[in-house]
Amino acid sequence: MNTSRICAIDVGNDSVKALFGKSDYELYIPNVIARETEDRPVIGIEDLNDKDPIEGIHVRVHSPALKENNVIYRVGNLATKSDNASELDPGSSKSEEDQTLVMLFASIALDAAREENAGIFKKTNHVIEANYTLGTGLPLREVKEGKDVGYRSQLLGSVHQVEFLVTPKYQGVKVNIKFDQVKVYPEGFAAYINLVMDNDLNIINRDLIDKSILIQDIGGLSTDVAVIKNRNVDDDKAQGFNIGVSEALESIREEIRSKHGVELDSRRDVVDIITRKNDRNHIRVKGSRTSVHDITDRILLDLAKKQYRHLRNVWQKNSQTEICYFVGGGAMVLKEYIKALNNSLDGYNIEFFEDEKESIWMMANAYYKLIADFVRKNNKEMKSKEAEKQPIQK
Repeated sequence: MNTSRICAIDVGNDSVKALFGKSDYELYIPNVIARETEDRPVIGIEDLNDKDPIEGIHVRVHSPALKENNVIYRVGNLATKSDNASELDPGSSKSEEDQTLVMLFASIALDAAREENAGIFKKTNHVIEANYTLGTGLPLREVKEGKDVGYRSQLLGSVHQVEFLVTPKYQGVKVNIKFDQVKVYPEGFAAYINLVMDNDLNIINRDLIDKSILIQDIGGLSTDVAVIKNRNVDDDKAQGFNIGVSEALESIREEIRSKHGVELDSRRDVVDIITRKNDRNHIRVKGSRTSVHDITDRILLDLAKKQYRHLRNVWQKNSQTEICYFVGGGAMVLKEYIKALNNSLDGYNIEFFEDEKESIWMMANAYYKLIADFVRKNNKEMKSKEAEKQPIQK
């Protein structure tokens, strides 16, 4: 039986967070890709059948939605080890990058190929026909520019194929992905949904429901400030800025390389150095513990000042705002700097999520709530239509 499986996917600049089915499977993959040949070299010790597929994603991706079709990539952790790894560039639009689609398709294919899903999708000669109902999102700025329409239409109505090449457990498997439905949500609105509602869209935070609040979502490439009034996002007042943490992370990575001669694989490594509980802002140089505090503090404080300026400007235009929530991976990186600035300057009523996972998974969780609710309502509607068609029993 080939039914449609729910998936909620947040293609963040730093990583992809994805939830599948009844939220029974989650995937976290660094958002890094690298071009590769069909027969990637496998180190002798690497037993493909024992490894987790996520550690060795090596795929050919075919889709009419891609600008460059039929290209072979290393994806995620495997790509970070490559000399030609690419991450999304500051200033780029998420909806217009092949990398966004490659990450999206690869994560869905990983779910479709799992043994646990063998009974859900039809499989013939190593080809899986996989149908999905997708909930995802784009930065507010891109939605306001209408880019969500084109993004959605290129996903619908086509078959997107992921062929696993030298990938643990799935070598030789092809996954044909079709979308029965795609919903693209603005990221700021999604954050609000996650703040006030549980998985069944019951209100869990009644205090926030009728408040005027701001949600400043700091991502890798952009920052969205959503203005929520009367339970709705005020589209005219909401603002999107082309400033995220990617450029700062890249600068830190570059300065560590030039000053200490240490090569970090990806921006994810920089984030780990900045946010980890133990040994924060330290690296190993030739085995010796070395502080990089001077580099991280200078660059991140400069970015925090820019983010604080955005908060101040939006708050001034919405003077009756009661609280601003900072969310997203970028908020975790800048938290201490923004708090320090706020304490010494304006003293706005601001809030961060102390639970790092909650902040980082906020968008994926919100898309899951919204798409699951859409499917529930859709099924209910179909059942009532079916009931209307039934002949009345005499």
